[in-house]
Amino acid sequence: MLRIITWNIQWGLGIDGRVDLERLIAEARGIADFDVLCLQEVSDNFDTLKNNDGSNQFAALAALLPGYTAVEGVALDIPDEAGGRRRFGNMILSRLPVTQVLRYTLPWEAAPTRNMPRLVLEATVETGSGPLRIMTTHLEYSSDKLRRAQVEGIREAHRTAHERVITLREDGAGTYVRHPVTSSAVLTGDFNMRHEDGAKKRLSDPFENGAPALVDAWQALNGEKAHPWSFCIYEQQHGEPHCCDFMFVTEDLVPRLRSMTYDQRSQASDHQPVLIELDL
Repeated sequence: MLRIITWNIQWGLGIDGRVDLERLIAEARGIADFDVLCLQEVSDNFDTLKNNDGSNQFAALAALLPGYTAVEGVALDIPDEAGGRRRFGNMILSRLPVTQVLRYTLPWEAAPTRNMPRLVLEATVETGSGPLRIMTTHLEYSSDKLRRAQVEGIREAHRTAHERVITLREDGAGTYVRHPVTSSAVLTGDFNMRHEDGAKKRLSDPFENGAPALVDAWQALNGEKAHPWSFCIYEQQHGEPHCCDFMFVTEDLVPRLRSMTYDQRSQASDHQPVLIELDL
């Protein structure tokens, strides 16, 4: 059984106003003995964020999970006043062997809203059933135009991954060493849009090159039953409670889906953690 948790951790800022990464990891472990943890809103040197001490959270989270491979995905990389760098982005921690890691910078269209660059972080892990690509992302909050462009960027990353499966490249030495490729994937993250959003539905459209479609795992397991709330449950600063945290699996993995759970008890972030279990 493969267990994956995705969580927008808001740099560890809980509803109580306390930033506590140890609490986050303890709560994630309480949800499941996870194999892969996908995180959004991880920071480094960002003491300008609410109650953040500016520490390197990428390193801190890696230290809290010593048996896991820690993969960083920095979307925002800007200078601070002292000549250092402030970094903000996503992270994947896997206790399964990690092979190829890719970082896709998503399209950053212009909009008059408050917005920032975004990416998709991808790690290919070795499972008992073969390689699996695990992707995590965090799409723009303020602009539908930007999100739609970012959705096309995600689809392009998945399309090209499938192309590399059906068009096997020549092997080589050094930087040209070939690693396992696969069209099978799990896509997780905070998509900053609701289920009925057209851009969210666009993610599951078919591909002309035959790449397996990205299927909403909750819908695959529960049909038209509404997604549980994953945001604004305990704090309504950004609106009424709703779901914007989703997990997709490629259609070949749908028969392997066993369960999906939205943990609505946690108050360690303004988002709720989400667990998926697959027979892999």
